[in-house]
Amino acid sequence: MANNIDKARVLIVGDSGVGKTCLVHLIAHSESLPRPGWTVGCNIEVKLHEYREGTPHQRSYFIELFDVGGSISHRNTRSVFYAALHGIILVHDLTNRKSQENLREWLYEILNKDGKESKMFSSDMFDPEQFLGSTQLPILVIGAKLDLLDDKGNQKTIQKIGSIAEHCGSEEIWLNCREPRSFAAGTTDAVKLSRFFDRVIEKKNQSRESSSVSTERRKYTSTESGIRLIT
Repeated sequence: MANNIDKARVLIVGDSGVGKTCLVHLIAHSESLPRPGWTVGCNIEVKLHEYREGTPHQRSYFIELFDVGGSISHRNTRSVFYAALHGIILVHDLTNRKSQENLREWLYEILNKDGKESKMFSSDMFDPEQFLGSTQLPILVIGAKLDLLDDKGNQKTIQKIGSIAEHCGSEEIWLNCREPRSFAAGTTDAVKLSRFFDRVIEKKNQSRESSSVSTERRKYTSTESGIRLIT
């Protein structure tokens, strides 16, 4: 039953207009979105994913996809959606170099979600490798609007920019979100997405195990005569 299916949360972020809503709809429904609108606040879609499909450990999970609006005017309020995350999808427009460069700022914003300047980072001196090490959150980078690239030379230019995926040690996908077959079963991009969701679920399970251990430890306290059970 659906009520017995566990769930994990993935945050989808990137500049306004890069194609996040089209991407999320494609992932959740395996179809293109004819008339995408601007996201105000956060739009949530759900994807049913088979964890470790084809193995004895296969299990169904709901992946909650939190599509956060990219408007600068909402920067001070959208941090409410950054809690209890298990993975991040960073989205940029392949025809807009600035949107790729801004992914570093998006990572910093998520890390600094409490509104307090991090002691490790500042927004202009932010190292994604340190971010990955400090959070251990699975990250996937997606370049959208592949269909709008005008020629191969343009693609080579983008590759020379230096991808944030390389800094984070994450996989990267380039795709056309208006093509329903972009994540067709068995394709390279579908495999990458499935692996990412598997890592997200593993992160969720690790967080749960750590929470359980912390709860057990809080039941006990040290005294001069030994350890006392807290009731």
